[in-house]
Amino acid sequence: MSDARPKPSVLFVCVHNAGRSQMAAAFLTHLAGGRIEVRSAGSAPADRINPAAVAAMAERGIDLTAEIPKLLTAEAVRASDVVITMGCGDTCPVLPGRTYLDWRLDDPAGRGVDAVRPIRDEIERRVRALIANLAATPS
Repeated sequence: MSDARPKPSVLFVCVHNAGRSQMAAAFLTHLAGGRIEVRSAGSAPADRINPAAVAAMAERGIDLTAEIPKLLTAEAVRASDVVITMGCGDTCPVLPGRTYLDWRLDDPAGRGVDAVRPIRDEIERRVRALIANLAATPS
């Protein structure tokens, strides 16, 4: 018997889509095991992922080296059930029927891996809580 519930979809948004939103998307992809559709984007994407974020995630066995910052589009928001901004003041199109959350997190830009680790750990904690919440939410 198959689960008739549609797969929930989450979009993580941050201005540069190079640190917090990328780490959050990677944790959700890694921890959800294919049960949740994951996207990330930014309103002014950087040229590359923050190297300290890449190093911090590698310590958790998650490889971000192939990821690239992506431009936020209305289509990405429309395709998502939950839109999470990362405390960076980014604005998203507000569409009915979506859940919007703002995770206020320090910006890892320009910081070394030692400063990024606590941000990474807080993102992981929030992603684990999000997974539990999505699993408990009826469709």
